[in-house]
Amino acid sequence: MTLTTIRTAAASSLAAAGLLFTLAACSTPAATQPTTSAPASTAAASSAADGPCTGVKVIVDSGALKQAAADKSVCVPVDAKTPASKVLEEADVKTVGTTQYPNELVCRVNGVPAADFEIVHKGGTYKEECSGMPAAFAYWSLWVKPATGDWAYAQEGLATLQVSPGESLELLYTVDGEPAAPKA
Repeated sequence: MTLTTIRTAAASSLAAAGLLFTLAACSTPAATQPTTSAPASTAAASSAADGPCTGVKVIVDSGALKQAAADKSVCVPVDAKTPASKVLEEADVKTVGTTQYPNELVCRVNGVPAADFEIVHKGGTYKEECSGMPAAFAYWSLWVKPATGDWAYAQEGLATLQVSPGESLELLYTVDGEPAAPKA
């Protein structure tokens, strides 16, 4: 195998992973909500069950892993476009990237999946080491839902994605393509 072939394969893998991460941010219709709220930096996140969210609704769904330690649904007050990473910080959602891609990818959310957790998939079991690209069959995906519209796979990662009042932001763990998208 030549160095050019290896570089081409690596670039293709990286591009596929970026697309995969991007596609995971699709969104579903949301009810129209009021758009007034306090800035994220001055108001604490509240439970999404408290009523309509006038900021950004943050959802963490461990999906196929069924790990309640990661799951969360809160409303983060914002009154303007805000970096997704800041919104997650305000929601007390802790993300960890990989050694190779520390800010571009999400490997763990609130400690899930733990390094010693065996992820069962069609090909057997797998443990996430968070060194490079997560496995194509088991990964956290990032989704965005506008105030009125459908869930859409995020077109950017947490480092650059901006969310606005009325939108929802979801981190969803998928194993073997399930769940394929966030719930309504």
